[in-house]
Amino acid sequence: MLDEDPRAAALADHLVADPIGNEDVDWDDFDSRAYFEHNYGALRWDDTAIIKIIADFFKASLPEKFIGHAIDVGAGTNLYPALTMLPYASRVTLYERAYSNRVWLERTLPKPQESWGRFWKEISTTRETYDRISSPFDVLADRAEVVKGNVFDLKPNQYHLGTMFFVAESITTRDDEFRRATRLFVESLVPGAPFAAAFMRNSSGYFVAGTRFPACSVSEEDLREALAPVARRVEIETVESDDLRDGYCGMMVATGRKR
Repeated sequence: MLDEDPRAAALADHLVADPIGNEDVDWDDFDSRAYFEHNYGALRWDDTAIIKIIADFFKASLPEKFIGHAIDVGAGTNLYPALTMLPYASRVTLYERAYSNRVWLERTLPKPQESWGRFWKEISTTRETYDRISSPFDVLADRAEVVKGNVFDLKPNQYHLGTMFFVAESITTRDDEFRRATRLFVESLVPGAPFAAAFMRNSSGYFVAGTRFPACSVSEEDLREALAPVARRVEIETVESDDLRDGYCGMMVATGRKR
């Protein structure tokens, strides 16, 4: 008989354990370096698919000369959501709760890791609005501000476009907190503002450097229900992926506009 995978067993235990809320986790000790290396140290095919969805969406949704204040909620160690908003933003707020992630962002913005060049090439190729930016990382460093913030503290009607990647479903096991975080993100935008958000589908939790973190198992139906009160013209696309992290069934990318 084969030995049971301890990581799979831990995730199974996670499903039957008491609910874990966002406040139950010490996010300041999140291992930013390990998360970056595992997820963004190289450009993956699933990120390539997500980039196409969101870059094409912003390009189709905003006039070329549009300039506003953008926000990336829960930026973590991922620069590409902010990069997809760069042509349309005079300011980019990188809104992040974890101290370790804020330190990582502050250190990375002046000197990004080599892999981000490949991400930008994927974003800018065949998209003239992006390709016209000759020094994207200098522009991002100049326009970006790292801000300490909790998704549950977002104020309404502040930003002209926004992104939120793998946040609302990856900070809690509670359905009510997932819905609230998703809605507060959209509500932080001004009416009519475009947004793009990515979610793990049916996630049962994840490990970073051996530490388990909570997740809320959500489907496309759950996501539509969460967005319905605050968003319009919502499109949800599924991106299949089977080797990014344990205990999930691909990704969902939602685009739309605030009501």
